[in-house]
Amino acid sequence: MNTQNDLSTKKHHNRNDLIGEHKWGDTGQVVLLILFLIIWILDSFVFNYSTLLATYVPLYFRIPLGFLVLMYAWWFARSGLQIVFGEKREKPEVIRKDVFSKVRHPIYLGSILLYLGMILITFSLISVAFWIFIILFYIWISKYEEKILSEYFGKDYLDYKKEVPMLFPKLF
Repeated sequence: MNTQNDLSTKKHHNRNDLIGEHKWGDTGQVVLLILFLIIWILDSFVFNYSTLLATYVPLYFRIPLGFLVLMYAWWFARSGLQIVFGEKREKPEVIRKDVFSKVRHPIYLGSILLYLGMILITFSLISVAFWIFIILFYIWISKYEEKILSEYFGKDYLDYKKEVPMLFPKLF
Protein backbone atom coordinates (compact mmCIF):
# COMPACT_ATOMS: atom_id res chain seq x y z
CA MET A 1 0.00 0.00 0.00
CA ASN A 2 1.39 3.38 -0.94
CA THR A 3 0.56 5.61 2.01
CA GLN A 4 1.74 8.70 0.16
CA ASN A 5 -1.48 8.55 -1.90
CA ASP A 6 -3.68 7.07 0.83
CA LEU A 7 -6.84 9.15 1.33
CA SER A 8 -6.56 8.73 5.12
CA THR A 9 -3.23 10.53 5.25
CA LYS A 10 -3.02 14.26 5.91
CA LYS A 11 0.05 15.84 4.32
CA HIS A 12 1.76 19.07 5.36
CA HIS A 13 2.06 20.61 1.90
CA ASN A 14 4.36 23.40 3.01
CA ARG A 15 6.75 20.94 4.70
CA ASN A 16 8.46 18.31 2.54
CA ASP A 17 10.35 17.02 5.57
CA LEU A 18 7.15 15.73 7.23
CA ILE A 19 5.72 12.41 6.07
CA GLY A 20 2.09 12.84 7.14
CA GLU A 21 -0.45 11.87 9.75
CA HIS A 22 -3.97 10.47 9.98
CA LYS A 23 -6.39 12.94 8.44
CA TRP A 24 -8.78 12.62 11.40
CA GLY A 25 -6.04 13.00 14.03
CA ASP A 26 -6.37 16.75 14.65
CA THR A 27 -10.17 16.79 14.45
CA GLY A 28 -10.44 13.75 16.69
CA GLN A 29 -8.17 15.30 19.29
CA VAL A 30 -10.21 18.53 19.38
CA VAL A 31 -13.54 16.69 19.60
CA LEU A 32 -12.26 14.40 22.37
CA LEU A 33 -10.83 17.36 24.29
CA ILE A 34 -14.15 19.22 24.15
CA LEU A 35 -16.11 16.13 25.20
CA PHE A 36 -13.64 15.41 28.01
CA LEU A 37 -13.85 18.98 29.31
CA ILE A 38 -17.65 18.85 29.31
CA ILE A 39 -17.68 15.53 31.16
CA TRP A 40 -14.92 16.55 33.58
CA ILE A 41 -16.41 19.96 34.43
CA LEU A 42 -19.96 18.65 34.83
CA ASP A 43 -18.89 15.72 36.99
CA SER A 44 -16.22 17.51 39.00
CA PHE A 45 -17.90 20.84 39.66
CA VAL A 46 -21.63 20.54 38.99
CA PHE A 47 -23.06 17.09 39.66
CA ASN A 48 -20.22 15.40 41.62
CA TYR A 49 -21.61 12.10 40.42
CA SER A 50 -18.40 10.06 40.45
CA THR A 51 -16.02 12.10 42.59
CA LEU A 52 -16.48 10.12 45.80
CA LEU A 53 -12.78 9.17 45.97
CA ALA A 54 -11.85 12.85 46.20
CA THR A 55 -13.21 12.87 49.76
CA TYR A 56 -10.55 10.33 50.78
CA VAL A 57 -7.58 12.12 49.23
CA PRO A 58 -7.00 15.65 50.52
CA LEU A 59 -7.00 18.56 48.10
CA TYR A 60 -3.51 19.61 49.27
CA PHE A 61 -2.25 16.28 47.89
CA ARG A 62 -4.35 16.13 44.70
CA ILE A 63 -3.55 19.62 43.42
CA PRO A 64 0.28 19.39 43.60
CA LEU A 65 0.21 15.87 42.13
CA GLY A 66 -2.11 17.00 39.32
CA PHE A 67 0.04 20.03 38.55
CA LEU A 68 3.20 17.90 38.52
CA VAL A 69 1.60 15.65 35.90
CA LEU A 70 0.42 18.74 33.99
CA MET A 71 4.01 20.05 33.93
CA TYR A 72 5.23 16.77 32.42
CA ALA A 73 2.37 16.96 29.91
CA TRP A 74 3.44 20.45 28.90
CA TRP A 75 7.10 19.43 28.61
CA PHE A 76 6.45 16.37 26.42
CA ALA A 77 3.97 18.16 24.13
CA ARG A 78 5.97 21.38 23.81
CA SER A 79 9.29 19.62 23.24
CA GLY A 80 7.78 17.29 20.65
CA LEU A 81 6.02 20.13 18.81
CA GLN A 82 9.19 22.24 18.77
CA ILE A 83 11.24 19.43 17.28
CA VAL A 84 8.68 18.32 14.68
CA PHE A 85 7.31 21.67 13.57
CA GLY A 86 9.94 24.13 14.81
CA GLU A 87 12.94 22.57 13.11
CA LYS A 88 12.89 22.31 9.35
CA ARG A 89 14.99 19.45 7.99
CA GLU A 90 16.43 19.13 4.48
CA LYS A 91 14.66 15.81 3.98
CA PRO A 92 12.46 13.50 6.06
CA GLU A 93 14.32 11.57 8.76
CA VAL A 94 13.57 9.46 11.80
CA ILE A 95 13.76 11.85 14.75
CA ARG A 96 15.55 10.24 17.69
CA LYS A 97 16.70 13.19 19.78
CA ASP A 98 15.42 14.69 23.00
CA VAL A 99 11.91 13.51 23.94
CA PHE A 100 11.89 11.27 20.87
CA SER A 101 14.54 9.16 22.60
CA LYS A 102 12.04 8.55 25.44
CA VAL A 103 8.85 7.85 23.44
CA ARG A 104 8.00 7.75 19.74
CA HIS A 105 4.92 9.97 20.19
CA PRO A 106 5.75 12.59 22.86
CA ILE A 107 3.05 15.01 21.69
CA TYR A 108 0.38 12.36 22.17
CA LEU A 109 1.89 11.41 25.54
CA GLY A 110 1.68 15.07 26.54
CA SER A 111 -2.02 15.07 25.68
CA ILE A 112 -2.64 11.86 27.62
CA LEU A 113 -0.85 13.33 30.65
CA LEU A 114 -2.89 16.54 30.37
CA TYR A 115 -6.07 14.53 30.87
CA LEU A 116 -4.49 12.55 33.71
CA GLY A 117 -3.42 15.73 35.51
CA MET A 118 -6.96 17.05 35.39
CA ILE A 119 -8.34 13.73 36.59
CA LEU A 120 -5.92 13.66 39.54
CA ILE A 121 -7.10 17.07 40.70
CA THR A 122 -10.76 16.05 40.98
CA PHE A 123 -10.75 12.22 40.92
CA SER A 124 -13.70 12.08 38.50
CA LEU A 125 -14.21 8.39 37.75
CA ILE A 126 -16.42 9.10 34.72
CA SER A 127 -13.54 11.13 33.34
CA VAL A 128 -11.23 8.14 33.89
CA ALA A 129 -13.52 5.97 31.78
CA PHE A 130 -13.53 8.53 28.98
CA TRP A 131 -9.74 8.98 29.34
CA ILE A 132 -9.27 5.27 28.60
CA PHE A 133 -11.24 5.77 25.37
CA ILE A 134 -8.96 8.75 24.56
CA ILE A 135 -5.85 6.61 25.12
CA LEU A 136 -7.27 4.02 22.69
CA PHE A 137 -7.76 6.80 20.13
CA TYR A 138 -4.12 7.88 20.52
CA ILE A 139 -2.95 4.29 20.13
CA TRP A 140 -5.06 3.97 16.97
CA ILE A 141 -3.68 7.11 15.30
CA SER A 142 -0.15 6.28 16.50
CA LYS A 143 -0.30 2.86 14.87
CA TYR A 144 -1.58 4.40 11.65
CA GLU A 145 1.24 6.95 11.60
CA GLU A 146 3.79 4.26 12.45
CA LYS A 147 2.62 2.24 9.47
CA ILE A 148 3.30 5.25 7.24
CA LEU A 149 6.71 5.80 8.84
CA SER A 150 7.65 2.11 8.62
CA GLU A 151 6.80 2.04 4.92
CA TYR A 152 8.70 5.25 4.24
CA PHE A 153 11.84 4.68 6.35
CA GLY A 154 11.92 0.87 6.41
CA LYS A 155 14.59 -0.69 8.62
CA ASP A 156 15.64 2.62 10.18
CA TYR A 157 12.16 3.15 11.65
CA LEU A 158 11.74 -0.51 12.58
CA ASP A 159 15.00 -0.32 14.55
CA TYR A 160 13.76 2.85 16.25
CA LYS A 161 10.53 1.05 17.20
CA LYS A 162 12.58 -1.69 18.86
CA GLU A 163 14.62 0.83 20.88
CA VAL A 164 11.98 3.37 21.97
CA PRO A 165 8.49 2.69 23.39
CA MET A 166 5.44 4.04 21.55
CA LEU A 167 3.61 6.15 24.16
CA PHE A 168 4.80 5.38 27.66
CA PRO A 169 8.49 5.73 28.63
CA LYS A 170 10.38 2.88 30.22
CA LEU A 171 10.83 3.58 33.89
CA PHE A 172 13.91 1.43 34.32
